Amino acid sequence: MRIRIVDAFTDRPFTGNPAGVMLLNDADAFPDDSRLQNIALEVNHAETAFAHPLPQGGEADWALRWFTPAAEVAMCGHATLATAHVLHTTGAHEGPVRFATRSGVLVATPAGDGSVTMDFPTAPLTPVDPPRGLAEALGAEPLTVLDTGPNVGDLLVELADEKTVHGLGPDLKALATHSARGVIATARAEDPAQGYDFVSRCFFPNVGIDEDPVTGSAHTALAPFWSERLGRPGLTGLQASRRSGRVRTELRGDRTLLTGRAVTVIEGELLA
Repeated sequence: MRIRIVDAFTDRPFTGNPAGVMLLNDADAFPDDSRLQNIALEVNHAETAFAHPLPQGGEADWALRWFTPAAEVAMCGHATLATAHVLHTTGAHEGPVRFATRSGVLVATPAGDGSVTMDFPTAPLTPVDPPRGLAEALGAEPLTVLDTGPNVGDLLVELADEKTVHGLGPDLKALATHSARGVIATARAEDPAQGYDFVSRCFFPNVGIDEDPVTGSAHTALAPFWSERLGRPGLTGLQASRRSGRVRTELRGDRTLLTGRAVTVIEGELLA
């Protein structure tokens, strides 16, 4: 079986968020979970995506699952983008592709400019009181804290400014006690003329990821949060990790469109 490493939410190698992608031949089922988890651990990127084709005529074209090195997750944007990119560039699927996932059917549509737009459920945001010890664990005082619902599983934390987000050095062990997956830290862009409207960083110690480079699923929460404050449905977010990447978002009620590019950097064969 072929395995590919794809950098997502970027058009340049060695930036954005790398994901493993495996297209499986079996149209009926995935291998055992333990095998999928072991492959994801071996790949050792934030997520490895596994997809197999489904019979024609159903509600979806491919079944898709995502694994971190430590656990399966309910939603992953960058590995979905990476999978759609592989399907499109290899000719395995033409046009929009419908993925059957734990988060429902997700549609990814390639464009002529090489970008892919994904249709994801908008995360429900619920204001909560800042948990005791969160400021100390994160290393900054929250302005606003929201729960992002079961699909995303994070706390969304608004901070004072972009500089504070860039300067975070959280205590990851302490941070792990505050949510199911982790924490999304965000602030308004200091200078929107730089081409982005808000900035974020994402820390997911509970699924084995200290800091995720660029997180599509987090933007299903960031989009409604910032669209309400900035008064526009269409925005661009910068995720300010060391690898960095940008995500274009468009809020459409209970759905959020996420747009980005991807580039394949490694292709090989699974021998084990």
